[in-house]
Amino acid sequence: MAYIYATENDRREMLDAIGAASIDELLEQVPADIRLDKALDLPAAMGELELTQHLTAMAGRNQSSRESICFLGGGSYDHFIPAVVDTLASRGEFYTSYTPYQPEVSQGNLQVMFEYQTLICQLTGMDVSNASLYDGGSSVAEAALMSTSVTRRHGKVVVPATLHPEYRQILGTFLENLGTKLVTVPMVNGRTSPADLAEVIDDETACVILQHPNFFGCLESVEEIAEITHQRGALLVIAFDPISLGRLKSPGELGADIAVAEGQSLGSPMAFGGPYLGIMACQESYVRRMPGRIAGETVDRRGRRCWVLTLQTREQHIRREKATSNICTNQGLLALRASIYLAAMGPTGLQSVADLCLRKAHFAAELIQQSPRFDLAWADPFFKEFVIRDAEDQVKPMLDRARRNGILAGLPLGRWYPELDDCFLVSVTEQRTRDDIERWCGCLSANNHEVCHA
Repeated sequence: MAYIYATENDRREMLDAIGAASIDELLEQVPADIRLDKALDLPAAMGELELTQHLTAMAGRNQSSRESICFLGGGSYDHFIPAVVDTLASRGEFYTSYTPYQPEVSQGNLQVMFEYQTLICQLTGMDVSNASLYDGGSSVAEAALMSTSVTRRHGKVVVPATLHPEYRQILGTFLENLGTKLVTVPMVNGRTSPADLAEVIDDETACVILQHPNFFGCLESVEEIAEITHQRGALLVIAFDPISLGRLKSPGELGADIAVAEGQSLGSPMAFGGPYLGIMACQESYVRRMPGRIAGETVDRRGRRCWVLTLQTREQHIRREKATSNICTNQGLLALRASIYLAAMGPTGLQSVADLCLRKAHFAAELIQQSPRFDLAWADPFFKEFVIRDAEDQVKPMLDRARRNGILAGLPLGRWYPELDDCFLVSVTEQRTRDDIERWCGCLSANNHEVCHA
């Protein structure tokens, strides 16, 4: 979108039209004690040449997965994106269309929503999918609100400490003023103890939100936890890694009532943190409590196949007190990318990606443990992510050195888990070659503080 600034003459004309003498007069209704009484601390204006050079230099300071060997994870992954995804998603009719607010949105966009929902249901083993949410974190929070509506329990939501820490922060923000308590169950060796979980679930618990594989990459005892949760009348929300479903059981098979995920790994770039894609699916009996919107298939008066917005329980369309959420949009373009990715890969392709991630991650874990400095934090089964403990407790300097040498070697965990200050999270996707992994291992094991050797 082009930026067209307002000139002094433009401002004068606007003020004259509304009968105000100055901008300050317009602001008189704002209390003086909350107005800024000094100029903004901004640099001097630049010409186009200088501004272009300045912004180019700033952008050049970014270090992306394109220029580096990436082992970062924790919700954003360096997966391969087939060329067909960019080719189709960049078509003008998709790329320039805005979020569909009204029922008369184009048939093409409605079909994309419908196909996306179908693919997500096939992937998750659930009955119904909405047309997407904002991201993984907001999907978790929306699932918690949906659970309180379904169960009519508003006392507490239970999560393990193995749920993504940022998801827990978002969830805490959503629940803060609703009177619903967020209860966090401590982890035991990187996993959730079903017995510990059972102790805090009661008749006021709306749901248990379990991440599988969890934030540390470990596999949880999902079926046992599902049984405990359902015995107490609560819902089970499973936050899953879409790629893992090429090898692991689906949320539907594991007993989930609601399944949510971050969909970035399905054909969207890491993009320095967004925009991303929120996935949500559920059992059919809960469909009218689901936030967002749902596209359906029907026929027109001539009997031709067509698509409509079947449900849109949003506050713009119904009475606010009956809205399921204040979610007022969806990630249509990112949902399109996920649809193209899943259709192009198919079940066999997705399984191949999952198998490559699994094998390469375990190869990397075995290789790094050959150094006496490193060991796995826990011996539990994992998919594509695992936690490494540094015996020298020099995680930050070591990762900084690797970054200077073109390797994004892992995610330090002390930021969220002080007890894991000597640990870092490693993700290995299908994109990592044997040479990449050996170079990563050699760099972390190097004694030289500037030069890494494979």
